[in-house]
Amino acid sequence: MTRHKRLKIKALLIDLDGTLVDSTEAYREAGRVGFAALRLNLTDDKIAFEVARRLEQSLPIDDLFAKFHVGEEVEERFLPAYLEAYYSVVHVKSKLIPKARQTLQKLSKNFPLALITLRYVLPEQIMEELKRLRLKKYFKTVVTTLDVKKPKPFPDAFRTAAKRLGVKIQDCAVIGDSIVDIQAGKAAGAKTIATLSGLFSREELEKEKPDFIIKNINSLPDLLWHMKNHSRA
Repeated sequence: MTRHKRLKIKALLIDLDGTLVDSTEAYREAGRVGFAALRLNLTDDKIAFEVARRLEQSLPIDDLFAKFHVGEEVEERFLPAYLEAYYSVVHVKSKLIPKARQTLQKLSKNFPLALITLRYVLPEQIMEELKRLRLKKYFKTVVTTLDVKKPKPFPDAFRTAAKRLGVKIQDCAVIGDSIVDIQAGKAAGAKTIATLSGLFSREELEKEKPDFIIKNINSLPDLLWHMKNHSRA
């Protein structure tokens, strides 16, 4: 059983895509544009989503296209088109996880919140998206890949966020939907809470041994309440 002293949490470091927002429409559009760049008149959502999963983990994607016999064109044509399309639409196609706004409202009353994302964009661009989603007021800071030398799965982004919040990383909880969220959180020394609302399965996330696994961010207040009261017992 987890020791009570490890349950002390003073701040929450929350991932964006797959955790706070559903970005599948952006991945789908990126896949459509990428296939068009290969002169393939089709959209394979499974490949589009798998590309997103692999890029997040810095894994190769060439084998996904073997049946299309496109070879080097994956790197030369598909990938640039995919990424350009994704970044051009994700800020408007991302959809808030249902009831997440009410959840953040609850959480922000008891914890300072930081938003961390793997997107290669300026923090100001993320703030504009948060403004569109009516979430901006809940976050004290935003950390993107452009803010750090090494992105997830390295711990830099989470450590930067904790420092900005003025909280020790050991007193923070990382909430994320992906393998690299958990890897980076553990490497940083934070508690880790995996959500099942993104592109990764429970089995995949369990292999990374997060402290907790929850359905989605809306399960977080009850978990934290349970942890707090359990630590007092």
